Amino acid sequence: MGLYVEAHIRVDLDELWARTQDPAQHRRWDLRFTEIDCLPRAEGEPQRFRYATRVLPFLTVAGTGVSAGEKERPDGTRTSALRFASPHPLSLLAEGSGYWRYVPGGDGVRFLTGYDYRPRWGRPGAVADRLLFRPLMGWATAWSFDRLRLWLERGITPERALRNWLAEMTVRALVLLAACSGLVCGALVDAAGPLAPLALFATPVLAVLAALSALFVPPLRGTPAARRCLRTPHAHARAPRLLTTLELQR
Repeated sequence: MGLYVEAHIRVDLDELWARTQDPAQHRRWDLRFTEIDCLPRAEGEPQRFRYATRVLPFLTVAGTGVSAGEKERPDGTRTSALRFASPHPLSLLAEGSGYWRYVPGGDGVRFLTGYDYRPRWGRPGAVADRLLFRPLMGWATAWSFDRLRLWLERGITPERALRNWLAEMTVRALVLLAACSGLVCGALVDAAGPLAPLALFATPVLAVLAALSALFVPPLRGTPAARRCLRTPHAHARAPRLLTTLELQR
């Protein structure tokens, strides 16, 4: 698959399954979707669904998909597979497929996903996807997985986790801005008085340290972070056979 994300979540398998398979719960933690709704289906058919993402306050991109899950497997794992497509002309994502895999262990569950898609808009779309959209999708998936982990492990709701992230990013941005602007350095030198020569030497060093801290200090424990997730698939990682049984009806 083109994109891969894996998180280790210390939670009961049934609880993780419920938070990810229920559309009302799913859309709370997954940054990629604003809406997820199940569509009517006949008995024995895979579940069809509609999804939407608000790109801008005045622009929502929607699509449809089909999914199926294996809750009981001989090896104790669970799998959910899906195919999806968006007919919206402004959606870079034309169609794709992916899976979720749940691998229980002694101290939690390895929750992982692999998915890929075909971008539209020809060569310009392929370039935009490779340089911007695909890295952004990978980051959003990993960030959302860690947001889910915080909800299940620490009881931090997705809404609170988002507020934590926005607050921390604001503080980091202000520290970086102050360090790079030179305003703080000038103020410290002026206030140093007789120690101005020492301050003149020390303040640039402090500014660099502040900037590096804003960029590289690990996020707080209650703040979701994509860096906590594995982004490189294992050598044996592959799409489940269940995926080959799904057909997307348009």
